[in-house]
Amino acid sequence: MSAPNLSALLESKYGASGWKTYQEDINLVPGSCTVNQPGPNSLTSTVAQQSQWTVPTSSFSGTSPNYTNVYNGSHQYNFATKHDGQLFFTATNGGSATAPNFSPSNPQAQFYAPLQQLSADLATNTGLAKYNLITPNQFNDMHSSLNTNFTYNGVTWAHNTDQQAIAIGDNFLSMIVPQIMASQAYKNNGAIVIWFDETEGGNTSAFTIPEIVISPLAKGNAYTNNILYTHSSDLRTLEELFGVFAPGGGFLGDANTPGTNDLSDLFRPDAISGVPEPTTWAMMLIGFAGLGFAFRQTRPKVSFA
Repeated sequence: MSAPNLSALLESKYGASGWKTYQEDINLVPGSCTVNQPGPNSLTSTVAQQSQWTVPTSSFSGTSPNYTNVYNGSHQYNFATKHDGQLFFTATNGGSATAPNFSPSNPQAQFYAPLQQLSADLATNTGLAKYNLITPNQFNDMHSSLNTNFTYNGVTWAHNTDQQAIAIGDNFLSMIVPQIMASQAYKNNGAIVIWFDETEGGNTSAFTIPEIVISPLAKGNAYTNNILYTHSSDLRTLEELFGVFAPGGGFLGDANTPGTNDLSDLFRPDAISGVPEPTTWAMMLIGFAGLGFAFRQTRPKVSFA
């Protein structure tokens, strides 16, 4: 796609600090993020140096005895490009219209960090961008189950079942959400947004999906409303926060459709619409089958994901 997209707008306005994506298993691509990696039998979970990051425009999956997932304990890996939207725009994938470009020299490689890098960036409160997309692999994002049984909270779930896929996703959240909440980025007026990006039943208004906001800036007390939200509501909110808009004005895509609501009603008055300086917001979105994290902070500046 050569059409305008959120990350490209952020990069144009804020440079390298505009956006970043943390993707699980991208450092397992043979010959990309790990030096001298001849094939899947030499996979490693070591965090790759930034000079080794690439733009993973191909999906891959498999099993290796030399790789153990730090979240679910399995030896399986499964990265899907379809869960990382930036890979489908030439402005944010280095111009790769068709053929994969796994070269670290790709100018966009600096924006594609392995998921393990998130822990280091949260701990030091550095490296985070204004908009951060966190992409678990297809097991930890509740999309697929493992080929082995999985035990969570004392209950063992059989392999290749939806129940196990849900348990694996819950397990992932139980580990990564507290890590984010313990960070300075979150504590400084942060927010966590948990949302699902698809249903098994269909994509019409008859099938709704949850979105949960956790934040000191949220209204709290289990507040809910009957306002219609779509994923374009999140896009509209992000554009408002960071002051980036479609060429010629307005919002991108369906976010510009009349009646598309932003998320301001879920927060205290002026938490979103009254932000005097969009750069004081920091957000993290976990592209879960689905999950999203949002941060607001003053200094240093970070952003939604």
